[in-house]
Amino acid sequence: MVTVMRGIRGATTVEQNSEEQILLATSELLQALSDRNGLKADEIASIFITVTTDLDATFPARAIRYIEGWDLVPLMCSQEMVVPGSLPKCIRLMIHVNTTKSQAEIQHVYLREAVRLRPDLVDLQ
Repeated sequence: MVTVMRGIRGATTVEQNSEEQILLATSELLQALSDRNGLKADEIASIFITVTTDLDATFPARAIRYIEGWDLVPLMCSQEMVVPGSLPKCIRLMIHVNTTKSQAEIQHVYLREAVRLRPDLVDLQ
């Protein structure tokens, strides 16, 4: 089996711009992505995290750094593009993982209001 790098996408939303909600939602999203894809921290090359501009109470990367075994995974936070009518209070993850899985075997996860971003994948979750 050949190991390749794959991108795994996920997104979620929060109701309020609060540290507690951002950290909880980020942890919940990472857990769902990990469970559905069998992720192990030492297989992760990096995680790119974006938030919409209405979320600035904390860095979502903090939630990942506190998970046992994930503290050495390279993380980068950034702001999402501002597009009129886009989904507010949204946190997105792009996990770069070294895996033997095919692209079709990767399971992307969209939680809460973020299911609106990829309705084509909701039935697959």
